[in-house]
Amino acid sequence: MIAKPVRVVLPVAILAGLALWAWFLSGDPTARNLVFSLIVGAVFGIVLQRSRFCFLCNFRDFIEKRDARGLVSIIVALAVGAVLYHAVMMAWAPVPQPGRLPPNAHIGPVSPFLAVAAFVFGIGMAISGSCLSAHFYRLGEGSAASPFALIGAGAGFFLGFVTWNPIYLASVSESPVVWLPHSIGYAGTLAVTLLLCAGLLIAVVAYGRRVTVENASGDGLAVLGRSVFVERWPALIGGIAVGVISAVYFFRVAPLGVTAELGSLVRTAGRAYDALPGTLLGLDTLRGCATVVKETLLSANGLFVIGLVLGSFASALGAGQFKPTLPTGGQIVKGLTGGVLMGWGAMTGLGCTVGVLLSGIHAGALSGWIFLIFCVGGVWLGLIAMRRIAGS
Repeated sequence: MIAKPVRVVLPVAILAGLALWAWFLSGDPTARNLVFSLIVGAVFGIVLQRSRFCFLCNFRDFIEKRDARGLVSIIVALAVGAVLYHAVMMAWAPVPQPGRLPPNAHIGPVSPFLAVAAFVFGIGMAISGSCLSAHFYRLGEGSAASPFALIGAGAGFFLGFVTWNPIYLASVSESPVVWLPHSIGYAGTLAVTLLLCAGLLIAVVAYGRRVTVENASGDGLAVLGRSVFVERWPALIGGIAVGVISAVYFFRVAPLGVTAELGSLVRTAGRAYDALPGTLLGLDTLRGCATVVKETLLSANGLFVIGLVLGSFASALGAGQFKPTLPTGGQIVKGLTGGVLMGWGAMTGLGCTVGVLLSGIHAGALSGWIFLIFCVGGVWLGLIAMRRIAGS
């Protein structure tokens, strides 16, 4: 158990260190995106940790406990981000021109392999116990399984690179890239997105049971401090924060995504040891969490992920939720197995629940909705299988 003074001092020291690092980077005029990514990554990590924003955990809570808070947070994030994204895209390209897409937006090809990748990713989430973004923030909580899930995801990316060329030739190369504003305009896309979110919200709230939250005792300041730094944030607060961060980061740097750096490290290592195909057909021309052969150590996405982990660490320390434990054999096997499936799914689908699902739906990409549907199917099947295995 970490003493209370340490729980106060250490998080402040971590955040001060991040601020100092950002100040050091700001001395280079070409590194503005790096500074912004580090800071926003830390804020994102705090938001994820405080609101328990995990696609797998929230869906599992809803299925097993009828606790709708997490899914409400996700739906709110989709709606808020879509509104703000459209404001940005309409400023950049007032009229959606055929054949043209908004800069950098994650609008990927709609192919059968996108559905397969999302389904496999969902199964991997269920086996490993979290989505990839949650595994990153749970590193900051001392999760025993998350390091192995991320190692497995690296192996899964490698398998994805190895199998990419035949998949691309078989399907992806001929698959359409569907951006809804091309067909129904910005207003139509936003209306459809908000109507779908409203329908999902009504269904989730109707099925979910009412969750009571105990009122904290003490004076007003103590209650406020506990609500902010210890208790789980309300679903609306977490969802709004994620939606706003997604749009702001898109406007300033790129769409949100947490897998590009991991995939780039694997791709760089594979290229260095001649373990990957010399050419990955069409991969660098497609939208999504793009992987590259790294030429520099620091990248915007890498600093974003580092900030995410450190922000989550500071948040977990302050809340008394940093609880490192030694991994069990079962946690290692589940983490590695689920990680491999998520890594392959993220590489083949060009992103994960953040890079394809969240950022894609925000941008009006049909690929985002396809990923959502089939990922939910994979999660559902995976949870049923895990429950039966545990009961056997």
